[in-house]
Order: sequence, then structure tokens, then C-alpha cells
Amino acid sequence: MASVLIALGGNLGDVRTTFRKAVANICGMTQGALVARSSDYLTPPLGDPQQPHYVNACIEIETRLDPHALLFTLHKIEKKFGRDRAHEQHWGPRTLDLDLLAYDDVRLGRRELTLPHPRMFERAFVLVPLAEIAPDRVIAGRRVRDALTQVSTDGIERLADMPDPA
Repeated sequence: MASVLIALGGNLGDVRTTFRKAVANICGMTQGALVARSSDYLTPPLGDPQQPHYVNACIEIETRLDPHALLFTLHKIEKKFGRDRAHEQHWGPRTLDLDLLAYDDVRLGRRELTLPHPRMFERAFVLVPLAEIAPDRVIAGRRVRDALTQVSTDGIERLADMPDPA
């Protein structure tokens, strides 16, 4: 089983409910096991500041899917929740964004998939929830908690836990 880190983001619709359903879909469709889930964080948008703030979170799963099959599955789940990658604005609003951050210690540099995620260490909206669930994980030679100290976390707010659905 591979240990996989995935970032979740979105700013359209009921994002937190979408996250709950998306995590269930990720585990089911990857035949994976959820190892950890961060809190949800409200974060300022990149790009166009006139869009709503995002909600971001991270999960760790274990799966037997290879990285390409996993990425294909994540894109399928995004589409199920209303994302249209072909027609969206770069850094624009979206219902669900799933980014494959790290897959064990695999390093890939292909057009369709780069591992670890090439910009994760520049993004506080990824590192804050990631540090909550995997502070000591070393990715590309960097410890997550150390990488977090190198970015500004201004404007990032931890959201209260949601009650479990009845």
C-alpha cells in the first residue's frame, strides 16, 4: 500500500459537505483507507481576489492504485462534483480541486503528473492543513513543519469542526 497525500480545495457551493462526500468517494473509488484528515481552513483566493474565499484541507490515504490511475480517479471525482477542467478559469472558482501532493517517496516529472506536487511548498493553504496531519513527513528532502515556517499564513483561519451527519 502506498501512503498518499491529497489536498482538497473549493469555493463554490457547500464546500465542506462536498469534501465529506469527496473523501468517501476517494476511499471507495481507490479502494483506499483514510489514514488522516485535517481540519478545514478558510483561505484567501489566489488569482482573482473578487472570488469567494476557499476552503482547504488535506487527507492521507493508503491505496494500491499507481500514481497515474490515482490521478485519473481524482479527476473523475472532481468531475462528479461539478468541476470542468477544460472550461475553467486558471485559479478561478471551483466546486472541488483535488491535488495529488505526494505518493510515498515517488518522484515523477511528466507533463500529466509531477510528484511531489511542484508548488506545494509555496502554498500556505496546502501546508497548514498538511502540517496538521503529517508535520514530520519528509517530502523531497523537506519536513512539512519546516516548510510551513517559510510561508506566510496571513488570512488562513481554521474552521470549527462540522457535526457528523445524522
